[in-house]
Amino acid sequence: MYQRTIEQMEQDLRQKVIIDIRKEADYRKETYPGARNIYGEEFERYLEELPKDQPIYLICYTGENSLALAQEISGRDYEIYSVEGGYREYLKRSLFASMRKGEEPDGRKEQEDRCKEIERSIVKKFRKDIWRKFTKAINEYELISDGDKIAVCISGGKDSMLMAKLFQELERHGKKNFEVVYLVMNPGYNELNFQMICNNAKILNVPITVFESEIFDIVAGEEDSPCYLCARMRRGYLYSKAKELGCNKIALGHHFDDVIETILMGMLYGAQIQTMMPKLHSTNFPGMELIRPLYLVREEAIIHWMNYNDLHFIQCACRFTEQCQACGGGSGENSASTGSAEKGSKRAEVKELIRELRKKNPYIEMNIFRSVENVNLNTVIGYKKDGERHHFLDNY
Repeated sequence: MYQRTIEQMEQDLRQKVIIDIRKEADYRKETYPGARNIYGEEFERYLEELPKDQPIYLICYTGENSLALAQEISGRDYEIYSVEGGYREYLKRSLFASMRKGEEPDGRKEQEDRCKEIERSIVKKFRKDIWRKFTKAINEYELISDGDKIAVCISGGKDSMLMAKLFQELERHGKKNFEVVYLVMNPGYNELNFQMICNNAKILNVPITVFESEIFDIVAGEEDSPCYLCARMRRGYLYSKAKELGCNKIALGHHFDDVIETILMGMLYGAQIQTMMPKLHSTNFPGMELIRPLYLVREEAIIHWMNYNDLHFIQCACRFTEQCQACGGGSGENSASTGSAEKGSKRAEVKELIRELRKKNPYIEMNIFRSVENVNLNTVIGYKKDGERHHFLDNY
């Protein structure tokens, strides 16, 4: 009574209202076409603004929260339905529709044309906000050297997929002085997420190299800091496989917003001033280096590129947070090295804090970013270098 499928919603030709009840951050990344956003926990506040003469369709991640909300609102003269399967069902339909189209004879030509348009958008429409900032980071931080063989690590989210396309464009338009391997690790994704990664690689014409690991199974019984252990293990597996393939560097998809959030998290929760470096040497894999080519690219530009090209990527593929994701948590993909959901996390809190500060000061993000470039050691009480502590009284 309170639930309808996406097909039934689309066959309802009346004027209707579609509401995405997930968090704003998730809604802004991607939603069902034409949906507006009212967060489920705040729905009651906006109820009187909704029409009683039009059907209302609610979408969450899996349809569970939306069903509960539809049942709660029913009986108040509203015609209200929960979309069965929720946003995940919409993604699944989009994925299989793309796969079927690519298998049709005419679909291959259409897919090639679409890929060319996506590539053209990077160097044309998003030249200023993405392409130039990508190449600026490479040049400013000297991320690529002659003879490098780089493992571009793809987790399946928007950041790493865009990074792969940027490397392809760099090979086409830049100095071809390096080799690239597009590396995908499957640590135990569910079938839908893994198929979505493979399908997007096909759409974007990225020749991925896939290898398996059992990280999700290994950390399944870990009660203390499973996300930390998972991240460390994933990084190690990526280094190991990249080295096996003859690579000397791995590239991860952390962007500008990840950097400034890390700076604030260190100060507010770690009582330290630190940053996410644009490149660093591996301590456990001698001769290997990690680089972050999206270091200067804003997340909002990546989202804009994704939506402009009508692309759909996984948001969080972690097996242990899938239920949280389904109920409205999780908003980001931080690269092949992270992948945990953000619901209730410190990173989510800091992201929201920065968003609020930006309303008062549009330069707040850049000020945070520049703060770690303008450290005045004469005004610092103490600092650590190479594991050794220093104090201002040492040379006072």
